[in-house]
Amino acid sequence: MSNSRKYAILGESLKHTMSPPIHKRLFELKGREFEYDILEIKPEELEANADYLKSLNGFNITIPHKIGIIKYCDELAESARRYNSVNCVDNKNGKHTGCNTDCDGFLRTVRAMNVNFGGRVLLIGCGGVGRMMAIEAALAGADLNIAVLESDMPLAVQVEKEIKAMKSDAKVTIVLNTKINTSVKYDLLMNACPVGMYPKVDGCPVPDEVIAASEAVFDVIYNPRETKLMKKAKAMGKPAVGGMAMLVWQAVSAHEIWDGDTYTDEEVQGIIDEMEILVEKDFK
Repeated sequence: MSNSRKYAILGESLKHTMSPPIHKRLFELKGREFEYDILEIKPEELEANADYLKSLNGFNITIPHKIGIIKYCDELAESARRYNSVNCVDNKNGKHTGCNTDCDGFLRTVRAMNVNFGGRVLLIGCGGVGRMMAIEAALAGADLNIAVLESDMPLAVQVEKEIKAMKSDAKVTIVLNTKINTSVKYDLLMNACPVGMYPKVDGCPVPDEVIAASEAVFDVIYNPRETKLMKKAKAMGKPAVGGMAMLVWQAVSAHEIWDGDTYTDEEVQGIIDEMEILVEKDFK
């Protein structure tokens, strides 16, 4: 394989993107000297840049282009069709396939946690990435409990409808985040809301009794590397994983698609640790 392969991340505001260092490390592990660029493009400039994007061997996509890029794909992988959202494009001999590796990244993060994902799962928030997490949990057979603010109730009801259309026997319960049942045990507590994210790092999306009722915690936030929620869970002796794991695992999926490369859990964990330290430095 020649050294002239080119990849990139496409977005609008990419000042703090972690994609270049993650992909650079993944290429390095396989001894590949491929290029990985940052492309900051406004939505109205997408069409003018389409030919250049199509000349790349592959690229990642972040907001606001995850839907806009679809019309430039020749076909969509099943994951991209399910979410009508593309975050990775693969170019094989001029044929462009749009994929959604966010769901792969999420599922592989949960797998690495060794939790009972088909058990009782509590999800805080269901907008954006939370919608994907809700759908994937329900499809995996979880007894899904979605806790939201009153203003997000319609959103949660919509997600439940989507889930039922895909899996009619899915178990979904929607509650207000102030009415979470703590008399039962949750196999996994997942946070998909921004409470606790940099710079407001003192926030925690749930009270202590909800954390105490959960066996393990996954927080989609990756900055800070250890949120208040994660710190509290660890203090109670519970495994807690942050969003950097999902970010790295979805990048791993992209490399599998682009170049057929595979990585061990140890290699991936090494990159997760490195990137968590990098984020901390970047925002100090």
